[in-house]
Amino acid sequence: MDVKMEPGWKEALKSEFPKTYFQQVVTHLKMEKMGGKHIYPPGSQIFNAFDKTPFELVKVVIIGQDPYHNPGQAHGLSFSVPDGIAPPPSLQNIYKELAADLGLPIPKHGNLEKWAERGVLLLNAVLTVRANEPASHQKIGWMDFTNAVIRHISDQKEHVVFLLWGKFAQEKQVLIDETKHLVLKAAHPSPLSAHAGFFGCKHFSRTNEYLVRNGIDPIDWSL
Repeated sequence: MDVKMEPGWKEALKSEFPKTYFQQVVTHLKMEKMGGKHIYPPGSQIFNAFDKTPFELVKVVIIGQDPYHNPGQAHGLSFSVPDGIAPPPSLQNIYKELAADLGLPIPKHGNLEKWAERGVLLLNAVLTVRANEPASHQKIGWMDFTNAVIRHISDQKEHVVFLLWGKFAQEKQVLIDETKHLVLKAAHPSPLSAHAGFFGCKHFSRTNEYLVRNGIDPIDWSL
């Protein structure tokens, strides 16, 4: 099948698309749709993270688990929601840490597209979900794909910052070459765990310090 994706990513990941696991993901999604299931995000936004952050521009990777499963929330970027949708609790906590770390005002909206366009890859480990069924696509093969994405970034780029929030994201650390990239870990920003080490982690300022130290323009985290 022809995957519609930003050309740099398509080239970087071309070895993945013919693989059996990827074809199985495609077949699974088609079968569910034929069976009347609602799947988020919409088909045109499944690869939104890659389209908004071209391979050449990637400076930072924020790994989420799977898309929001309520109507209108998921648009293919981890932790982000489209304009007009209230920021979910984890994102509100991200904003609180951003304000505490960098003194930036807390946005009223939950749309992180500006981050994506500035080089922050907002990557969910699982790229789709059935409506109202969290983690429903966790075992259909997406993780093979997104693990390959992380490995390709690690292998083909230098001085990328990986922000691993929570145990699930931290399991991806083994895919990253830490001799040439920075891995920053903290608790998940969920209300259940944010007080256990997410608040006060200063990942936004630490990211920019590392980028500048390596001759790379810092991220403008304002929204």
